[in-house]
Amino acid sequence: MSGESATASAGKRKRTETGDKSKKRRKSGGVDGGDLQTQLQKLEAEILESRKHYNNVATLIELAQKKADDVSTAQAASETLCRVFIRLLALGNLVKRKDASEKEATVTTWLRERLADFREVLLSMFDNEKLALQALMLAMALLKAEAQHLDDKPEAIFPRYFFSEIINSIIQSPVDELRETFAENFIDEYDDIRFYTFEAIKDFLGRGDEVDEAIREVVFDMLLGVEEVPDSNDDIDAFYVEPPNKKKHPLRSLSQHKKQAQEAWLAFMRMGLSKEQRKKILAAVSTTIAPWFTKPELLMDFMTDCYNAGGSTSLLALSGVFYLIQERNLDYPEFYTKLYSLLDADILHSKHRSRFFRLLDTFLGSSHLPAVMVASFIKRLARLALNAPPSAIVVIVPWFYNLFKRHPLTTFMMHRVPRTKEEKELIESEGAADPFLPFEQDPMETRAIDSCLWEIVQLQSHYHPNVATIAKIISEQFTKQSYKMEDFLDHSYGSLLEAEMTKEVKKPPVVEFMIPKHIYTKAGPEEEQQDSLLVSLWDFGSS
Repeated sequence: MSGESATASAGKRKRTETGDKSKKRRKSGGVDGGDLQTQLQKLEAEILESRKHYNNVATLIELAQKKADDVSTAQAASETLCRVFIRLLALGNLVKRKDASEKEATVTTWLRERLADFREVLLSMFDNEKLALQALMLAMALLKAEAQHLDDKPEAIFPRYFFSEIINSIIQSPVDELRETFAENFIDEYDDIRFYTFEAIKDFLGRGDEVDEAIREVVFDMLLGVEEVPDSNDDIDAFYVEPPNKKKHPLRSLSQHKKQAQEAWLAFMRMGLSKEQRKKILAAVSTTIAPWFTKPELLMDFMTDCYNAGGSTSLLALSGVFYLIQERNLDYPEFYTKLYSLLDADILHSKHRSRFFRLLDTFLGSSHLPAVMVASFIKRLARLALNAPPSAIVVIVPWFYNLFKRHPLTTFMMHRVPRTKEEKELIESEGAADPFLPFEQDPMETRAIDSCLWEIVQLQSHYHPNVATIAKIISEQFTKQSYKMEDFLDHSYGSLLEAEMTKEVKKPPVVEFMIPKHIYTKAGPEEEQQDSLLVSLWDFGSS
């Protein structure tokens, strides 16, 4: 054989081997992006062209299942499948008809089974960080198409089973961004999605399965994220799926929306709450949770238990209990007695101090409260202020000022003079005893109204200049209408010190001192300077 023939044969063998390898790669699914797109387009076109190519659906499902091996293939195949099923649904090819032949019924059943397979593929993608967001969008698009075309009905029917599976998969997914996207794009936008989300969460928690702490925290965050409550039935007008025509349908009823939310919250709370979850609920109960309840009395036991627990839990429960009393007309006969019991030394050192004073200002805001009770709160806090940090005292004193303006009968506590000659003689001879009963639990029985605020006089000599200055407003004429409390809240010792250091000095202080010439030796006889105390106590000149 000539050299030229040998070269040609070698080239032929090389091309053949290369061709065989490429065929193997295509057969195993390892095709490049261009070949994959062409293949998928061909499969999609054939499905929509004729029923004889419906087996291509199974091929596409196999490609979509390659999420672990080939993410790009799984993405492209799932997109193609979603388009195919939406088109088939719109054409009515998945509707079970009574007058259909046996062959047609078999085909319809087979397509519906493949649709169920595709749903499972999409839901399994929720666990994959690279595929989860796209799978969510495809699943929701498929759900909308199913609602409109899966059954031969005149109006859309929400696919509650499929949606429940979506919610269950979202809850159990390790991808946090998936839940954020779902909340932002669907729960916050559509009333029907929010309605069925509450229902799905309630069903998920009511299955009887043991729910671990991580899943419970996910559910908790999802519930807390649903904040805005519609004001009326007319505000329920945003629907992801075509809304029902009946005006009395649950989806169009605000009370039914609230009922779903209430049942979801109760199902969660029955599972037991951690300390942190309890605190988060208490912080949000009056703004986010209670407005969803049609029967707020169901929250009353929980709120009163938290309110009676003491410590920071009681502080956080304050706003919720007051909301139920003020907005929902629920009775808590010993509310102010319990509130008075919360005034202890710890409250002025608590990180929730600012929140407490905002609420306390609200609770004692009514001018119809008995002056005797208001005086008890003033006196109790005045006594606590003697050992309070400066940042707390600068809140207490302006708050006193506002209360005195609001309740004029309590102003007798500021400057109480002896009424009779006998009282004056008794004070001069034996001194005055404070009639206040600090250990009395009932604010109506403390006799604070008969006392005086000598504690404020002590604060006027406080070591911190800001505290001493602000304490003096009680001794001055009450020409100011009131103080804005927000100007005094949220201060710390550091912020007060910084304010003092940066304050403009109008007149520099006079400083006089003498630099000693001798520290360890005695002064000479001609010097007027006296020996230091150190020299007089110790002779450094001796050996």
